[in-house]
Amino acid sequence: MSQTESGKAAPAGAVPLHQLVVHLHPSDNVAIAKVPLQPGTVLVWENAPFKAMPIRVQQPVLPGHKVSLEAIEEGQPVIRYGHLIGLALKEIQPGQHVHTHNLGIGATTREYAQSKGSPPVAHLPEEQCHTFLGYRRADGRVATRNYIAVISTVNCSAHACLEIAHHFTPERLAPYPNVDGVIALTFRGGCTMRPDGETYTTLQRTLAGMARHSNVGGTLLVGLGCETNQASALIQNYGLGGPSTSPVSVLSIQESGGTGPTIEAGIAAVRELLPRVDDVARTPQPISGITLALQCGGSDGWSGVTANPVVGLVADDLIRQGGTVVLAETPEIYGAEHLLTARAVNPDVVHELAEQVRWWEAHVECIGTQLDNNPSYGNKAGGLTTIYEKALGAVAKGGSTPLRAVVGYAEPVVESGLVFMNTPGFDPVAVTGQVAGGCNLVLFTTGCGSAFGFKPAPSIKVSSNTALARNMPGDIDFDAGRVLSGARMEQMAGELLDLVISVASGRPSKSEAQGIGEAEFSPWHLGELL
Repeated sequence: MSQTESGKAAPAGAVPLHQLVVHLHPSDNVAIAKVPLQPGTVLVWENAPFKAMPIRVQQPVLPGHKVSLEAIEEGQPVIRYGHLIGLALKEIQPGQHVHTHNLGIGATTREYAQSKGSPPVAHLPEEQCHTFLGYRRADGRVATRNYIAVISTVNCSAHACLEIAHHFTPERLAPYPNVDGVIALTFRGGCTMRPDGETYTTLQRTLAGMARHSNVGGTLLVGLGCETNQASALIQNYGLGGPSTSPVSVLSIQESGGTGPTIEAGIAAVRELLPRVDDVARTPQPISGITLALQCGGSDGWSGVTANPVVGLVADDLIRQGGTVVLAETPEIYGAEHLLTARAVNPDVVHELAEQVRWWEAHVECIGTQLDNNPSYGNKAGGLTTIYEKALGAVAKGGSTPLRAVVGYAEPVVESGLVFMNTPGFDPVAVTGQVAGGCNLVLFTTGCGSAFGFKPAPSIKVSSNTALARNMPGDIDFDAGRVLSGARMEQMAGELLDLVISVASGRPSKSEAQGIGEAEFSPWHLGELL
């Protein structure tokens, strides 16, 4: 849980409100506790004569959690960020803890105003734009890493892929200084599905996106041989291994004589790829070559106050310099999608995002759940209550520039600027789609803590509170919680952008330094399993 630097609870007497809680918007009828609030503490308004009555805290309120600032009748809106986060399940008195016991969501009608178009982003002059040290591919794409990927076409070949990739230790790769590593991308699936079904199509699109990713200089596909997801079909359907793409080799366990011979042949195939992949070096590249995936996991009550808004400022800055930013996790923008449609560049983008939201509404009804089940145990322990509240904070990662396009899961991102990708909210599945779509770096915010990493795209983790950064120093790259101690958000964004440039140029992120990132590869399985 986040607390002030001292970690001490609030005193029991009268205290100016701003010292103990954060009131985010003038219309909010709740505030967020900065320290543990004790019953009997009196919060006194300053410079707010329209709310002159002091508020006596009635129950213990943990940091990151909400305290009511006024009486809210049953069924009436609870407001945070200036927007609805739910309805009171029963009468709430001033000074009471507002959480799952008295706050929920009700049925709402979702209508999106027709976009009249957003003004274009004013791009910075080239001489004012940053550069980073990246790998430029033959087709002009820019990479932040240079890997060889050993990709399974079915779970049956996963072990062989892992053995092949893990053979290439740092010592064995030392003669190839421009190769960042050999990674295995394996998954559960690849067979017993309809060859022209949605699950098959999504899987092939995801695997193809990894094979042709800018951060992958060469690929070895390894299959069992009899699976539905044939490597030959993958290559043919997506044009892998052509003159303008990185080299692709293929092995079949059944044709190679079994697991052992396949591993030996795979090691030999990677050895042949190494000199070709090593034949490119880092050179100064424009920051417009970065395609940034935005993610949050283990969010808390501070995520939408510190980490996500700081990331949003970085996103805006990157876009002004010609870069691309991909926001995702459709279930986690539910209740805040109107903030995105209001920034859409045209009505078609509004329609596409609305259709994705409606698909999820139908999907959760079909499987017997609801989108308000998205907030996890950790989210709620950290102070978040409803999906509306979580969504309003999550959307802040997308900054303020126009929404340029909406794409499906793992579809190639071709627009520059802000793009939305339809993905689930589960971090590994969502990031897999974003990276398969072309993202070559990940900004990942967390409030409760995360050990996430992802290869081949480095992941930078940003904490929403300082206590987390101190508790997990080997996992957290950047502490945005300093905003709560008075640091300017613009200063934090500048520092984070510098870190993005440094990591894009080759500095290992905290997760990379620990070797994290292979197990997180998780293509979205839509449910078909015959």
